[in-house]
Amino acid sequence: MRLPPSDSELVQIMDTVLADAARRAGTWLACRPGCTQCCHGAFAINALDVARLQSGMRTLEATHSEKAGAIRDRARAWIAEHGPEFPGELSTGLLGTSEEQQAQFEEFANEAACPALNPQTGLCDVYEWRPMICRVFGPPVRMGEGDALGCCELCFIGASEDQIAACEMTVPHELEERLVTETGAEGDTVVAFALLCGT
Repeated sequence: MRLPPSDSELVQIMDTVLADAARRAGTWLACRPGCTQCCHGAFAINALDVARLQSGMRTLEATHSEKAGAIRDRARAWIAEHGPEFPGELSTGLLGTSEEQQAQFEEFANEAACPALNPQTGLCDVYEWRPMICRVFGPPVRMGEGDALGCCELCFIGASEDQIAACEMTVPHELEERLVTETGAEGDTVVAFALLCGT
């Protein structure tokens, strides 16, 4: 799968808006290296996230092959453990789209550590190439199609609604959607399958 060249623009925008939101949030933003609550539980990622992770894995294979091998081993172990309950097509890693499968995904692998999480360091081994959902978790962002702001439950403890709103992180959804289309792929998956694509 081809990573669109403009993905670097999206990543740069996200890095900038995250830094700005973190500056405004100050100590209300609890996110720190080693805080891994958001690294547990299965979550859906799109084709652009998959292409970015594939690009990252190719880079790691060329520069840190031992680390890449450890990541792939964790991904294989994750699929071996959780694959039998995967609400989708196990051979492709694509999540199912029926109402029943979507309901099953709500309860799927909720306590499982992401295979990109290094259990020794407590850090993400593919942080530079992480999915968009990982890039927006923590600061306040608009949820779904509504106006509700959501943020990590560990953050903004004691802050008022106005104080939370003042730290909102704006996400360039239109740019992301265009780049997803440019990948030429459809359907969502989870990180474990994306890390093994092409192997």
